[in-house]
Amino acid sequence: MRTSVASLNFRSVDFLFLLITLVLTAFGLVMVFSASYYSSISSNSTPFAYLIRDGMWIMLGMILMLAGICIDYRVYKKIALVVLAVIVLSLVLVLVIGETRNGARRWLGVGSLTFMPGEWAKLAIILFIAWFMGERPGRAKSLLLGILPVLAVTGLVAFLIIKQPNLSTAITICGIAVAMLLVAGMRWIYVVLAGALGAGGMMFIFFFMRDTFWYTRMTNFVNPFNDMYGEGYQVAQSLLALGSGGLTGAGLGKSVQKSLYLPEPQNDFILAIIGEELGYIGILLLICVYCLFIWRGVHIAINAPDQFGMLLASGVVIMVSIQVILNIAVVTASMPATGINLPFVSYGGNAIMMFLFAAGVLLNISRQKPEPGGELL
Repeated sequence: MRTSVASLNFRSVDFLFLLITLVLTAFGLVMVFSASYYSSISSNSTPFAYLIRDGMWIMLGMILMLAGICIDYRVYKKIALVVLAVIVLSLVLVLVIGETRNGARRWLGVGSLTFMPGEWAKLAIILFIAWFMGERPGRAKSLLLGILPVLAVTGLVAFLIIKQPNLSTAITICGIAVAMLLVAGMRWIYVVLAGALGAGGMMFIFFFMRDTFWYTRMTNFVNPFNDMYGEGYQVAQSLLALGSGGLTGAGLGKSVQKSLYLPEPQNDFILAIIGEELGYIGILLLICVYCLFIWRGVHIAINAPDQFGMLLASGVVIMVSIQVILNIAVVTASMPATGINLPFVSYGGNAIMMFLFAAGVLLNISRQKPEPGGELL
């Protein structure tokens, strides 16, 4: 009889995927310390505050990754709806009693312990779509029975997150849903129609909402130096950091922009510090490691024992891919600035724990063999 917790024999896991995950996490810890050095001294009177916190979160994340490796991923089929319901309820509670920081209400917490439902909502959506489409693989070809229910649930979650406001997470969740529907078999025509609606919405903002926050956010990235001391300040400092890094960088720990010029450099704009200290070559190598992560993740998805496992693995890979692309685009002023962290590298407790747990789930999928009659078609 199958047990929900697999044996602790790790020889069958995708070792290369595990190694890549650990490399990204270790690199992130080093860069968080480097990027946060001066801001940590300024706010905490010690250079080690962010390093210690990030290290603690990584340790908790490793425990979650170990749990993800050991627990049979098929268990998540049974709790997908429960997880989604808990996340939706948490998102509602955030809007009612959540903590407000820097004008955004995104956290539930008691004292120093905080929970960020928006981060875990990505994984909840992945679980829901994998379960919903895995139950009946043909659903992705039906607009009424497959696509619209998924879009309705995704739209509800995205709406609650936008209200915080947290546009970047909402965009990521919508991107995950559309990409997973494509993997499940949705026709491309629906993507074209969704793209047309999105473009129409952007044009409406551009022509009829010029005095709004959304218009300012959409247009400032084109030339952030036009408003260098206002909305464009952070992106402008990011470009200065990337430009000064050149090909090989100034050297690890030698960034100038982290010296209280670039706000909170250990968070969403940590790639700018990586570019300044390690140069174009450093960023290129990091992108290569992410490509290896995606390649092994796709390999795990293709070889998953069943439809649910394939969609679950695909969803995690899609989530990481979208966040890497969006983060690079924001840091290089290729799209409007949104708060999107760099997976496994940026500072942030909920994010690193969620990503490490998701990596553990993929490693569990890589260990499993198809059940009789359950092979992926």
